[in-house]
Amino acid sequence: MKHRLWKLSVMLQILKDENGQDLIEYALVVALIAFAATAGMSTVATAINTAFTSIGTKLTTYTS
Repeated sequence: MKHRLWKLSVMLQILKDENGQDLIEYALVVALIAFAATAGMSTVATAINTAFTSIGTKLTTYTS
């Protein structure tokens, strides 16, 4: 029982410590940027695919 209380005390001290707060905030910002970039990549990928399809069609027309 004493061991569990000691563990709980240590965990509460870790949660109370604010030194790691900046790291968590930076991680959240990075996650938000990654999510936005992933969402934006779908639009970019579609546009690139359309461009390559158009170029392929024109090359096929000119080489045939």
